[in-house]
Formats: sequence, C-alpha cells, structure tokens
Amino acid sequence: MKKFSWKINHISTNTNARTGEIITPHGKIKTPAFIFCATKAALKSFSTIQAKENNTQIILSNTYHLMLQPGSELIAKHGGLHNFMNWKGPMLTDSGGFQIFSLGHGSVADEIKGRSSVKRNKSLLSINEEGSLFQSYIDGSFKLLSPEKSIEVQRDIGADLILVFDECTPFHVDKSYTDISMKRSHRWAIRSLNRFNLNLKYKAGFGSSGEQKLYGIIQGGIYEDLREESIDFNLNKIDNFGIAIGGSLGSSKDEMYKVVNYTALKLGNKHPIHLLGIGDPNDIWTLVKSGIDTFDCVSPTRLARHGSALIKGKKGKLNIKNKLFSEDLLPIDKDCNCPTCLNYSLAYLHHLFKADELLGLQLITSHNIYFMNNLMNIIRNAIDNDNLEQAEKQWFS
Repeated sequence: MKKFSWKINHISTNTNARTGEIITPHGKIKTPAFIFCATKAALKSFSTIQAKENNTQIILSNTYHLMLQPGSELIAKHGGLHNFMNWKGPMLTDSGGFQIFSLGHGSVADEIKGRSSVKRNKSLLSINEEGSLFQSYIDGSFKLLSPEKSIEVQRDIGADLILVFDECTPFHVDKSYTDISMKRSHRWAIRSLNRFNLNLKYKAGFGSSGEQKLYGIIQGGIYEDLREESIDFNLNKIDNFGIAIGGSLGSSKDEMYKVVNYTALKLGNKHPIHLLGIGDPNDIWTLVKSGIDTFDCVSPTRLARHGSALIKGKKGKLNIKNKLFSEDLLPIDKDCNCPTCLNYSLAYLHHLFKADELLGLQLITSHNIYFMNNLMNIIRNAIDNDNLEQAEKQWFS
C-alpha cells in the first residue's frame, strides 16, 4: 500500500502559487486541484466512472448527510465509500460541522453573495462543549454530533483525507463569539485527533478503506489576530497532515481574498492547504496566487442542474435555457474537448432543458466537470512555466 506524502514541485516566481502532489493509498492528486462534491455519495446526475473519464482526481462526500442516510455502518460493510460508490481515486470527507452551520445559517457563498438573510428551516438547535445538537432532516430525531462521533463516522466512511470537527461561524456574529467559537473548535480538534489515534474499531489512523490522514482547520473569521492564533495552534500544537482554511471569510469577495491571502501566506509549505467551500473559477485564479492547493464547491454540478454551462472569460457561464440558443448550431465552446462540446449543439442542449429531459442535466454536468479539471490543468502548467499572470489574462480576454 502506498504511503501518504506531500511535496511541492514548483513555486511561482512572481506569486505564491505552487504546484505539488498529494500521494494517498488510492492515488495521486496533482495540485492545485478541484474537489467535486458527491455530498450524499453521488455526483448529481453523474457516475463516478464518467467523472474519471472527465479527468477528475478527487471527490468529497459529507459526514453529516451520510451519517443520517444510509448510515456509516452500512458504508463500512462495503469496505468503505470507495467501494460503496465505485470511485477509483482519492476521497475527502468534511467533518459535518459545516453542514450543520449551513443548514442553520446558509453557506459561506451565501454570505459573500449577500444572501445571509434568506429565511430557511433551521435544524441547528444548540452548540456546546460536547458538540452540536441538531434535528435530523430525515426523520426529525435529535442528534448530537461531537468530535468523537464525527471521527468515528469518518473512519467508517473510509475517505483518505478527513477533517477535524469544528464550528463554522456565520459572518454576522461579533468578534467575542468568533473568539469563543475558535477556541472551542481548537479543543474539538484535540479531541478529534485523540479519537483518530485510538485503537477502537480500526487501528489508529485507519478507517474502513485503509490508512487515513487528518486535516486541521483554521478558524478566526475576518479577524487577523484570531486567524494568527488559529494558525499557531494548527502549526505548533496539533499534528496535521494538511490544513484547511475555514470559518467566515467575510461578506464580500475582496474581504474573502484578504482573509485567505493573510492566512495562507503564514501557513508555509509543510502542509497541503485546502480552502473550504470556494470554487468559482474567477476566485480560483486569484486564490492560487496565495498558495491554495485544493478547492471544493458544489457550484459546477449545481449550476449544471439549473442549465448553466461554465465558460472562459469574465462572464463565466452561459444560461442554456436562454431563448438566444434555441437555434444555435455551435457547441458551448468550440475549443472544448469534453464529450458534450464534441457531440452536441447549444440548440440541442436548449431543447433538452425546455423538454425537461434529464439528459440535459447530465450533458451540462459533463461539460462543467471537464471544464473545471481543464482549468486546474491550465493553472498547473502556467505555474510550472512561470506564466500564470499571462495565462490568466488569456483566460479572461
């Protein structure tokens, strides 16, 4: 079995962008990389076989959802999530804390896009030292997700890379609460690591699919002194394979860039750095320059389900449902080599959405997944060739 490892291959001359490799027992991840969200052990309208054919390196599934349905024990009986969903590659699971936060308050993207005031059915009941108490959306039962429970579930699920349990605070809380929450998340991280290192159902550091590695999470909201404290904790007081940047990233793109840049630059080169929940192509071009190695977001497949195809340039996407494309014989992008662009016209895709044919979702999903993987490949090549800024200009021209 392959050992875990992380190495940096090249650091950009003009920025902090870098290329590297994360080695896992289930394969290699060339970084910077995008991680697609198979939240409930499935990519929306797309199989793992198709994902691999579209050059996907790694996918993510969610502890919170899989704990509730079908249950981590069933996944463990299959020998882990890799076997359960037939994925031949590396996997990551988040700790479940973010989903509890988002179901209670909205996502990080909602905050940055100014949608944090949207009314929603809040399932989060309380957060205390023990963990997060919430109500299951499956059957209404009350559940407590603690650091120990999160790690136990993630060991059952068996992803290669797993996260400590944390609280993701919304933007609207004040500095005092952010500080309290951050320190509690640090205590939870220690409890997460302690449970990870126990020989219980599996031997220490292993899950149902074999050896695993743990990521810590940087908290502190928009406050640099709190981020500094969390950085020190994760670098010097807990043993992490990788480090994720989490918590509130502010209420605007500019604020997000500032928080991420400040945090990433202080993390150095010892660990792979993951940015939680951000994956807009425009943001990726900016944030790789801070040294971010991996990104995750639901947006490529979510956009596809709503009829939007990702494209180069500042506009970023095409609304396939627009009547403008009803008789357009061209593909989404004549320079794209995805199966959708090589075989289907915009007019046909428009027809599929107007006719409510599920094939439309699949074809746009195929394009968007290929698009994101191709984007990351372009970025990696540009970093290695020290022409990232030139490649960015060409992308947006």
